[in-house]
Amino acid sequence: MTFGQALIIYFIHPVLTLLVIVIFVNVILSWLVAFNVVNPRNQLVNMIGRTTQAITDPLLNPIRRVLPTLGGIDFAPLVLLLVVFFVRDWLVADLLWNALG
Repeated sequence: MTFGQALIIYFIHPVLTLLVIVIFVNVILSWLVAFNVVNPRNQLVNMIGRTTQAITDPLLNPIRRVLPTLGGIDFAPLVLLLVVFFVRDWLVADLLWNALG
């Protein structure tokens, strides 16, 4: 296994996994705010919301430009999750297969 392969497996894979967690937190928090379960004026909720939006919005905005909202539902996070899962699993599986074979 080369250094580049190890870098992808041991650094990029966990970063993509953390991105998945941040996307889920962003989506769930937006639902909780939309249904008035949590108060967006709360400092902790506001900080978490701004942080997750700062991380996910640069990735979601290009998808939102191409994919319109259907019935008020934003499918951009779902598309981003599918892309991240595909890239993460494809990279790791391909690199491990090449390292072993």
